Amino acid sequence: MTYLAIDIGASSGRFMLGEIKNGKMELTEVYRFPNGMIKKGDKLVWDTAALFGHIKKGLRACSDSGLVPDYLGIDTWGVDFVLLDKDERMIGDAVGYRDSRVDGMDKPVYDIVPERELYRRTGIQKNSFNTIYQLEALKVYHPEELEAAETMLMIPEYLNYLLTGKKMAEYTIASTSGLLDAAECDWDFDLIGKLGFPRRIFGKLNMPGTKVGRLLPEVAAEVGMDVTVLLPAAHDTGSAVLALPTNEENVIYISSGTWSLMGVERMTADTGEESFLCDFTNEGGYDRRYRYLKNIMGLWMIQSVRKELNAAGGNYSFADIERLASEAGRPEKLIDVNAKEFLAPESMTDAVRKAAGLTEKDGVGKLFAVIYYSLADKYRSEAEKLEKHLGKKIGTIHIIGGGSKDGLLNRLTAEMSGKKVVAGPTEATAIGNLTAQMLATGTFSSLSEARDCVAASFVGKEIG
Repeated sequence: MTYLAIDIGASSGRFMLGEIKNGKMELTEVYRFPNGMIKKGDKLVWDTAALFGHIKKGLRACSDSGLVPDYLGIDTWGVDFVLLDKDERMIGDAVGYRDSRVDGMDKPVYDIVPERELYRRTGIQKNSFNTIYQLEALKVYHPEELEAAETMLMIPEYLNYLLTGKKMAEYTIASTSGLLDAAECDWDFDLIGKLGFPRRIFGKLNMPGTKVGRLLPEVAAEVGMDVTVLLPAAHDTGSAVLALPTNEENVIYISSGTWSLMGVERMTADTGEESFLCDFTNEGGYDRRYRYLKNIMGLWMIQSVRKELNAAGGNYSFADIERLASEAGRPEKLIDVNAKEFLAPESMTDAVRKAAGLTEKDGVGKLFAVIYYSLADKYRSEAEKLEKHLGKKIGTIHIIGGGSKDGLLNRLTAEMSGKKVVAGPTEATAIGNLTAQMLATGTFSSLSEARDCVAASFVGKEIG
């Protein structure tokens, strides 16, 4: 059988076909496209029509090349959503998580449910852009949209709906909302009621592997094929962690891309006081496991500075950036990569220079070096915090995802943490998406067997 992972991140999307041959998973990239928030008036939004257009183009590319899958699954980033009215029409825009509408929305939430109680119930690390604060912003600024809403669909759920006409909520993506009962792995309707959000918009949660349905006839006709849509771990990090190339329990992972998600896999949620003070999150994973992790800003900073410099006449490749940062060496001052000023600045270049005390005369090498060394130092400090909280030493960090190609960051992570770093697989999110589909259809009999196959199919590079 052939499977298709439609893996859409905040900066790009890819279509990866996967099948098992001679005991190993083989990938074929069929289609790739850029993604990003766009400015619409005073808002940062996702162009959902363009996203769906790319999905249809990718499916048509499969059909035209004769690479027609038996199953497909869609994963995306978390927290963002679409509201549908009673006639199943989209209400407003799919506002992006970097939009400023969430500024200050924590206070009215905490006035109703204190911050510690919220963590005890949901186990979710405070990020200003979590769905809970986005819904609060709607309640404050656009209550009419909430009143008109009949359904809330996270981004991959909405794309599934456009493909199949089926509205199905998925557990791992819903867990990023800050509105799930961490222990029960379901919506916390008592919390939802206290906050005044309409209960009706929160659909029944389904686990990865659940069948969504076949393509709508008009979609199948347009793309030239039909296929069964399954739910993978619809949150991209959930899929990436599923693709860890090891069954060893005592490892730290970093799902490295636009964001860096750093943590361990656990079988129970930890919503205690110490975990709250450490600011760890308990997101849902495959097989009701928990992704116990910290959200770290990630390569968004490198991507943003590169984009700005190239728009101003530069011509910096990522290889150039690594070389220049390496030549510049360790900077005198490191920055807090998770500081709010780096979430959505008008100029990332100016924001980093200001925080690091740099000027244009210092050159771009020093600018990039500040980001690289600060990221690696953040990984070090969070690994130490995680080890202290868990009461054990962990010797290996697995860096997975697109960021695992960044040799300088991998080396600095190994040097500054003092741990062995294993880099790869690069396409971890797509691999995890495919793995969930294969588990659902019996290609793999267990998660352990699947991870053994991933390790055999995509050999990681060891550093340190």
